[in-house]
Amino acid sequence: MSLRLYVLPALFATTLTAQAAPILSDAEYASVLKTVRPAAGEDKFDQVPWLISLWEARKLAAREGKPILLWEMDGHPLGCG
Repeated sequence: MSLRLYVLPALFATTLTAQAAPILSDAEYASVLKTVRPAAGEDKFDQVPWLISLWEARKLAAREGKPILLWEMDGHPLGCG
C-alpha cells in the first residue's frame, strides 16, 4: 500500500481537530499592542529623512559631505510572493 493512504487521512484529521486561536480581551489586546509598538525614542529609523531618488541623494550627500546608504532589494517589500 502507498504511504499516501495513511499520511493524507492523518493530515486531514489533524486539520479538522485543530483549535482556533483564542480571542483576546480588550485589556489583553492593549497589553500586546503596548508590548509590540516601539516605545518613545525607539523609532529613530522613521526620523531619518529618507530619499527615494538616488540622484537627489547623491547631490545632497555631495553637498553635505556625507555617505549614502543605499537600501535595495528585489521582490515584494514584505518578502511575500
